[in-house]
Amino acid sequence: MIVVMAFPTQTGQTRRMVQSRLYLVFIPIALLAFLLALWAGLLRMGWVLPTLPGGSLAQTHGPLMISGFLGTLITLERAVAIRAPWMLLAPACTALGWVMLLGAPESYPGAILLTLGSGLGSLILVAMIRREPAVHTWVMGAGAACWLIGNSLWLAGRAVPGVVPFWLAWLVLTIAGERLELNRVMRLSRRALLVFASLCTLLVLGVAFSLLNANVGARLAGLGMLTLALWFARYDLALRNLRHRLSLTRYIGWCLSLGFVWLGLGGALYIGYDAQYAGLIYDAQVHAVLVGFVISMIFGHAPIIFPAILGRPFAFGRHFYVPLVALQLTLVLRIGGDLAAAMIVRQWGGMLNTAAILLFLAAVAQAMGPQRYARGALSNPRSTGT
Repeated sequence: MIVVMAFPTQTGQTRRMVQSRLYLVFIPIALLAFLLALWAGLLRMGWVLPTLPGGSLAQTHGPLMISGFLGTLITLERAVAIRAPWMLLAPACTALGWVMLLGAPESYPGAILLTLGSGLGSLILVAMIRREPAVHTWVMGAGAACWLIGNSLWLAGRAVPGVVPFWLAWLVLTIAGERLELNRVMRLSRRALLVFASLCTLLVLGVAFSLLNANVGARLAGLGMLTLALWFARYDLALRNLRHRLSLTRYIGWCLSLGFVWLGLGGALYIGYDAQYAGLIYDAQVHAVLVGFVISMIFGHAPIIFPAILGRPFAFGRHFYVPLVALQLTLVLRIGGDLAAAMIVRQWGGMLNTAAILLFLAAVAQAMGPQRYARGALSNPRSTGT
């Protein structure tokens, strides 16, 4: 009887150990996709750097960044949080998909796997909505649907610039939903939630309408981004945490607040110009959102996400402000170069953007190294209340 009772416990522990090791496999794969995407971005900006045989790296910049890195990381985070083994299929598909895409950009297997990964990512959100049918889960579900639609259109042959609005909507809505969930402690009124849901709907309608009228769709989506940024400026905890007594919480507050500024600027750029499919204005629009908003959010949430996935404490220090400030200043340089049509300024802004991100990754590696407990480190990052 004792053996029978002990066996399922042993099996459960073994299963958890296997799952934990599987989680760890995906982190370096996602980070490698990120590094290659950064390299590909520099190639696209005109920097003369080594590339893959056939020059295939530059043309995979968008899919590598969106589905290869962010798709793998976001679906992995959800699989870790929910601990449903089937959910690991989503990051597995995106991880294998970007590797196959890089090897043969013109073939279908890599694109099919990335699209399948986004489909499984949407199923994860369906499961989350069934568990908790709240505003934040529905918003994240709408974002996952945008990711799937964008990947499906890309698989069907639509050029990357034509599906970028769907990819950006996925990221904006995913972050928006997660921020709403974390802000539940503020007990937002029904009116505030209704406004939030309406603004998210406006963003979705904008990217959907871009298939019929690109100019109108871009401006509607831009209006959704701009007004969402204003909503977060009014209701998010980030601004209140800028003077928090915990240094990590204050740092996260700065990351999020700066991210909201870039989201608003990106929305204004989409409102102010006709739909762009290439060129300097297109670069400014996309990277104000992708780098200014999304990467700033990653800078802020990394001290929470990585310890949760890896099960290790995060030793935060004030030196994390260095890559954060560098990211903001170099992005101003890059987008200023775009708007002024100054190619060399844009190129150096992009190169220094990459350097700031690499500096941040080095700081994260140092903060999670063995027995690194700097002043201000938190053994339980979720206690920050951000």
